[in-house]
Amino acid sequence: MADRRLQVFYTVAKQLSFTKAAEQLFMTQPAVTFQVKQLEEHFNTRLFERSHGRIALTPAGKLVMEYAEKILGMSDEMEKRVAELSGSMGGPLLLGASTTIAEFILPQILGEFKARYPQVQAHMTVGNSETIENRVADHSLDLGLIESPSHLPSVSIEVVCEDELVLICAPSHKLAKLKSVAPRQIMGEQYVSREVGSGTRDFTDQYLREGKVSPEDLNIVMELGSPEAIKGVVETGLGVSIMSRARVAKERKLGMLVAVPLQPRLIRTFSFVYPKEKFRSKLFTTFVEFATARMQQMASEA
Repeated sequence: MADRRLQVFYTVAKQLSFTKAAEQLFMTQPAVTFQVKQLEEHFNTRLFERSHGRIALTPAGKLVMEYAEKILGMSDEMEKRVAELSGSMGGPLLLGASTTIAEFILPQILGEFKARYPQVQAHMTVGNSETIENRVADHSLDLGLIESPSHLPSVSIEVVCEDELVLICAPSHKLAKLKSVAPRQIMGEQYVSREVGSGTRDFTDQYLREGKVSPEDLNIVMELGSPEAIKGVVETGLGVSIMSRARVAKERKLGMLVAVPLQPRLIRTFSFVYPKEKFRSKLFTTFVEFATARMQQMASEA
């Protein structure tokens, strides 16, 4: 319902890039540039300053940005409220999830939710916790699921369930036969780590510091952005890592990996993160309730 020129301008202003806006809107860059030019002609003023390949909002652009956020938000809320009057459950649901949740937990939940509500079109963005939280904060996602505490004041966070992290290693590794492992016992081992910005990385680093071990003192042989890649490397016997117990359930059953509890235990939470003061549609609320119940059930089974 909202003016298309305003939608395009808002996306460019958020990304501060015509190229990134075009990718997000599934448009060509010339089409994006044309829409912004049309809006500038309508207001008879420039909305962006262009210099040395970069763009920035002009004072007029900043003012239009403030109103665009309100107008687009109200337009979205209006469409959702009117749709709810018909009693139907449908429409787009823009989700984001950190890697562990996206690869291991959400696919089953989304499949079950889609089977129950066929008219829902779920779109999932995968990234580390920091990336997902930022996307929620700039309203490009309706809802995020992350594995680390929130760091932004513009979002709300709601704990869903607990998840235990354990040390994983190959069955032939010398730590495999231990009943538990303390942080100091990890220092001498080759360590395969998640990338900076990962919720698992942040939480593990904090845990090690509390155990009087500096993360900088670890013998990190690799930093990988994929939990699946980490499991594959650890299976070769190259080193150890710290990962969700639930993520290695299959490998443990097949005898490919061993999960050794940490001492003290390392428990984190999975949480929903969403923009503060944003209208919560019936679809939003229903999915949160459904996903919360299923994640709590899966956590208890794990």
